[in-house]
Amino acid sequence: MSFVEYAEFIQDGDVAIIFMSHDSMFPVKVQQGGQTQTRYGVIRHSTDLIGRRFGSKVTCSKGGWVYVLHPTPELWTLNLPHRTQILYTTDIANITMMLELKPGSVVCESGTGSGSLSHAILRTIAPSGHLYTVEFHQQRAEKATEEFGEHKVGHLVTVLNQDVCKDGFGVTGVADAVFLDIPSPWEAIGHAKAAMKRRGGRVCSFSPCIEQVQRTCAALAEQDFGEICTLEVLLRVLDVRAVSLALPDLGKEDEGGLPATPNATVTCRTAMPPREMAGHTGYLTFATKGPV
Repeated sequence: MSFVEYAEFIQDGDVAIIFMSHDSMFPVKVQQGGQTQTRYGVIRHSTDLIGRRFGSKVTCSKGGWVYVLHPTPELWTLNLPHRTQILYTTDIANITMMLELKPGSVVCESGTGSGSLSHAILRTIAPSGHLYTVEFHQQRAEKATEEFGEHKVGHLVTVLNQDVCKDGFGVTGVADAVFLDIPSPWEAIGHAKAAMKRRGGRVCSFSPCIEQVQRTCAALAEQDFGEICTLEVLLRVLDVRAVSLALPDLGKEDEGGLPATPNATVTCRTAMPPREMAGHTGYLTFATKGPV
C-alpha cells in the first residue's frame, strides 16, 4: 500500500479506510491478529482484511457491512488525526493547479502541520519529484516523518524541524514551487526566493486574515515577484432531491378534452442550495518569480 501507487490487495501493515457512509469513515492500520470495533460489529484483520481486495464489502460480526477503501490524499484529508488546522480539498485543488505541479516537480512547504496538503503534493509530484517540508514544532515534525514512512512516501519527502523564517528551507536554487502556511509569511519570502530555481517558479501563501495578505503582497513586490494575485475559494454543494410542484390551473381542458385536474402536482428532481455552508477558510496569494 502506498499513497502514490495503487495496490490491489490488503496486506499486513497497510493503512485502510473503513467506509460506513459518506459522513462516517475512519482509518485503520491493518495488523495480523488485530480487531477494529464499529457500530456494525467487529472487523477481524486476519480474516476480514488481509488478503482481500481494496474496495471489498466486508461483513462485520453483527451482520452489518462496511467497505474497505484504498487510502488516497482526498480520503486522508477527511480522516487524518488533526494536529493542526488543515487545508481541505477545495483549497488544495487550486493550490496544486496554480503552482503548476506535475510529476518531477520539486516543492518546498512550510509548515507541515497535519500533512493534509503534503500528501496531495506527493501524489502529484511522484514518482520522481521531491518535497522539502519544514515544521517548527518538533513533535509534529517527528509524527509527520513517521506517517510518511508508514504511507510508503518517505523517499519522496524530506522533513526539517526548524524555523523557516530564520533558517529557510535547507535548500537553495532547486524548487519549482514554494507553499507557505505560517503566521508571518512575509518573513519567509526571501528564503522562498532563495530556494527557487534561477528562472521562473511559483509561490503560494495561505493566510486567514487580509492584513497578513497585505504584508505578504508587499514583501513579494519588494522581492521582484510578478503576477501577484489573491483569491478566496468558497464551495457550495447543492443537494439533488425530488420535489413536488403544483401545476397551475388555467381553467382549460387538457388535450383529451377533459376538465383540468384541480390541485394537480408533478414530481421532478432539482438541486437545492444548503441552508448553511462553509464560509471563509483563507486567502490564497500566488506570485511568480521573475527572471534573475
